[in-house]
Amino acid sequence: MLNLSVLLEDSASRFGTRPAFSSGSTDFTFHQVNVMANQLANALKKLGIRKGEKVAMTCPNCIWFPVIYYAVLKTGAVMVPLNILLKSDEIKYHLQDAQAAFYFCFEGTPEMPVGKLGWNAFDQVPGCRNFVLIGADKLAQKGSYTLAELMAGEDEDFDSCVTDAEDTAVIIYTSGTTGRPKGAELTHINLYCNAVLSTELFSLSQTDVQLIVLPLFHVFGMTVLMNAGLYRAAHGILLPRFDAKDVIENINKHQVSIFAGVPTMYWIMASYIHPEITDQQVSNALRICISGGASLPLAVLEGFEQRFGVQVQEGYGMSEGSPVVTFNDPKIGRKPGSIGTPVWGVSVKIIDPEGHEVPNGEKGELIYKGHNVMKGYFRRPDETREVLRNGWLHSGDIAIKDDDGFYFIVDRLKDMIIRGGMNIYPREVEEVMMKHPAVSLAAVVGLRDDKLGEEVKAFIVLKENQQVAEREIIDWCRAMLASYKCPRYVEFRAALPLTATGKLFKKELKNNL
Repeated sequence: MLNLSVLLEDSASRFGTRPAFSSGSTDFTFHQVNVMANQLANALKKLGIRKGEKVAMTCPNCIWFPVIYYAVLKTGAVMVPLNILLKSDEIKYHLQDAQAAFYFCFEGTPEMPVGKLGWNAFDQVPGCRNFVLIGADKLAQKGSYTLAELMAGEDEDFDSCVTDAEDTAVIIYTSGTTGRPKGAELTHINLYCNAVLSTELFSLSQTDVQLIVLPLFHVFGMTVLMNAGLYRAAHGILLPRFDAKDVIENINKHQVSIFAGVPTMYWIMASYIHPEITDQQVSNALRICISGGASLPLAVLEGFEQRFGVQVQEGYGMSEGSPVVTFNDPKIGRKPGSIGTPVWGVSVKIIDPEGHEVPNGEKGELIYKGHNVMKGYFRRPDETREVLRNGWLHSGDIAIKDDDGFYFIVDRLKDMIIRGGMNIYPREVEEVMMKHPAVSLAAVVGLRDDKLGEEVKAFIVLKENQQVAEREIIDWCRAMLASYKCPRYVEFRAALPLTATGKLFKKELKNNL
């Protein structure tokens, strides 16, 4: 038996008065966070939440993310965190696909009306019973609540539901170059083991202060920072969005010892000059930096390390791996540009297309097995069988292993684009563009970009006698897709290359970029 909520409950019991999170200008102790989670769990129980039901959440990095996350786990329900940049149709898809019974949604701002978009989606999904708005006054709509009114007057104690270690705890929506995003089912033991091994990799302790600017709806921030931090009773500083000035000021103000980010963040920070805080002040605070989410260019790594004098430890992971698969473990050694060696309890191999392990130095697909491997894709047995074979998770990434046992990612089998650490599924973007009345055919590929790793480029064939500007296509996408998914470049062509079977030949498009 194991319920992941023990991470919060144990630290609240042993280190209750210590700060767990700082959100805005307010510090919250482990005891306070646990009490709020208990109050919400009691409220959810009164609303009839059942063990195993799915609860979706759209929330930025603020105190309410861990409160809602652990409250849901305490009830035995399954947490489904959603990207805060999704538009209504995308939210609707995720609520339907996950069979969500409850939906917590951040109010947002006039510029980013997340609450309105969330309500519009919720209103179109009959099976989703309750809508809870985070950070607003009472709603007028039936079946809706504000988080404050839901928690008001609730008991501060809660007897957490008994769950099995192999029960699903979280569903993370992840890649699929064919079709729409799929939900990876991660169990309590998946996430527990990954959090614990992360604390060992970073030598995390109660004295550490972590800057949590990686979005917590992403498994990287959720596991490596939030869950690991609670396990070791470290102090987490929550930032809702990345801004180099804010990051440096928070590092200096809170004496942050651990910073984790995606390559784009390191690229920006390596060139940003703060008007008042010196590089030495940042160096004096930081103990270790962690990079993941996409490959970190060696030039960016070296530039950051040279400037701030702190090592950036790079690893490799994916949502299906909870997420950490390999890491440059300081106890084993480090090779810049490498994704390191397999973490505790995980086996990794490089195989050829026939499934045979290849010699060191030769390219092949990276596959892995261990405690970190997902249960499967939610309600997608065929896709699960495709990637999970005899316990081995087939990553779709091409890598090599050197003679010292270090792994290096060299290419990607999948068409998935990783822009600034965010996964983009080309077909989803293509389908939106194909809805434009002037578009006959569309293909989306990743274009190498020094800042973001990859940018999104669209190739379009227009219908006969149709004319449309590049800007119009981009604006069309922005109206229906999260901004990070939208193409930055559009090229119009008379025809697109096709294979012998009539499929789009994207490799040729990419080779000609």
